Amino acid sequence: MRRIKIFDTTLRDGEQSPGIALRPDEKAEIAHALERLRVDVIEAGFAASSPGDFEGVAAVAAAVSEGTVASLARTTEDDIDAAADALLGAPRSRIHIFIATSAIHMEKKLGLSPGEVLERISWSVEYAASRADEVEFSAEDATRSDREFLAEAVRRAIEAGATVVNLPDTVGYTTPGEYVRLLDDVRDLCPAAHQVELSVHCHDDLGLAVANSLAGVGAGVTQVECTINGIGERAGNASLEEVVMALRVRGDHYDAATGIDPRGIWDASTLVSRLTGYVVQPNKAIVGANAFAHEAGIHQDGLLKDVSTYQIMDPAELGLAMTLPLGKHSGRHAFARACEEAGLTLDRDALTAAFRRFKELADLGSRVTLADVFEGVSA
Repeated sequence: MRRIKIFDTTLRDGEQSPGIALRPDEKAEIAHALERLRVDVIEAGFAASSPGDFEGVAAVAAAVSEGTVASLARTTEDDIDAAADALLGAPRSRIHIFIATSAIHMEKKLGLSPGEVLERISWSVEYAASRADEVEFSAEDATRSDREFLAEAVRRAIEAGATVVNLPDTVGYTTPGEYVRLLDDVRDLCPAAHQVELSVHCHDDLGLAVANSLAGVGAGVTQVECTINGIGERAGNASLEEVVMALRVRGDHYDAATGIDPRGIWDASTLVSRLTGYVVQPNKAIVGANAFAHEAGIHQDGLLKDVSTYQIMDPAELGLAMTLPLGKHSGRHAFARACEEAGLTLDRDALTAAFRRFKELADLGSRVTLADVFEGVSA
């Protein structure tokens, strides 16, 4: 089974979410949680972007005891030097060089010709390789780039010393099948790409970030870039917990697995939510409050007979538990179990009457507790 590395960018791309500004000590606290998760690479920030981010990267580099710590950098000497200096305390350092390769970005944003972009790739990757343990090259907006030019950019980066190449869906534009074809095309046009680690980094503008990341795994990449709770620019990044658990549950399909310890996912999720102020939506996969909650009576009945009827993963792996909340859709069996767990002993007629009262109250639209059901009723 192939080993997929997890590159966590919660502290860099995740922090780029509007309104998030983590202090160095907060970044270090999240980094400890990521290390407990056994994340392979922690992207700690963009050291050249501000003095505070430099301090944040340095704090993470000093905080972790194993694994790789990365800092983003543009193709400039100042950026690369800032990244290298901030990473000095890391157990293993990675400078993450990026430059756009799509026509629209090169012309409208960078004001550079394709030839100038290629020259910058060659120089910056070679220089970064002299200042860090390893270099990752990202072709920004890869999924909207000309395939032949993209392949040439990748070839230049590899020749200059990049050992990891990332082909990101920067604006969340691609689809799973399209992404697979791009990855295949780049490897066909640039055979050297078979000799390095290929990575994917997907945004969720069309709600496809996790699907595209998994398509990349299916196409043979060995690194996925993601964030806790899926936070990030605009609609966010691929969610780490969703990618990890998809590969854990469907390892048979992907023939791939990560080294992540799922027992740390819930703690990392709640920590990131608390420090960023970004609330996790209740119906969020894996870490949402409703992820393992079953209200419908038919579902509850099936779960009480065999949990595998409606649950595809064991919440205990995440340090969580299945719940059967009472609501208007709940069935008699779940209601009886709730009464039993509350220490209420009811004969058949009493249970029938109580369940009828419960349904009447639940249909009013408000949350109903057992206390509401039995209020004013003599035992």
